[in-house]
Amino acid sequence: MAEERGRDQAHQRRREQIRARREAARLAREHGLVERERERERQEEAAERARARTPVASGASALSRSRARLDVPRPARRRLLPQYDPEAFGRLSEKIARFLGTGRFIVWMTLVIVVWVLWNIFAPDDLRFDEYPFIFLTLMLSLQASYAAPLILLAQNRQDDRDRVTHEQDRKQNERSIADTEYLTREIAALRMGLGEVATRDWIRSEFQDLIKEMDERRLFPAERDEGDR
Repeated sequence: MAEERGRDQAHQRRREQIRARREAARLAREHGLVERERERERQEEAAERARARTPVASGASALSRSRARLDVPRPARRRLLPQYDPEAFGRLSEKIARFLGTGRFIVWMTLVIVVWVLWNIFAPDDLRFDEYPFIFLTLMLSLQASYAAPLILLAQNRQDDRDRVTHEQDRKQNERSIADTEYLTREIAALRMGLGEVATRDWIRSEFQDLIKEMDERRLFPAERDEGDR
């Protein structure tokens, strides 16, 4: 019994030693992994600091860094020119162009020019603001023409765009109409071909007449046979 107890104790001590060695090896491996991970992080931080200190080498590298995060929207760019709504400006230009193309605008402009000229001819000298040869009037008319021409062109471009869209829709509608017409034509032709095989009233009447004649002939022939036998 004492020997068996001693052997069991020796086996127990060996198992504990083996378990202790395995635990020590595991701790050493984990420690080595932790050290390697820390070393890698230190290297990455050093490389990041080096890239931050170095100037931009090319536009491609800057573009790749600026687009590193695709889930973050780009910041709004600062513009020197004022921003405006193109659609609202286009509608305003169309209204002005329509007004410039009316007789009312011509009448009002004629009245303004006539009043302008008469005022600067017959008004007192201290009240005249544009004496002959009416340089300021010429400047105002030139300014009005310089602004009217681009506005009219812009309105015409918008009208051309609308006409192009309308023509495209009309073309598609015509194509659909042609396709529907061709389909109906094929269906009507198929119906005509089918009606050619349908029994009409005249055909049924002629068939009945032939059948009646045949029945009459069958009735007459037996009577003639009976008379011949007699």
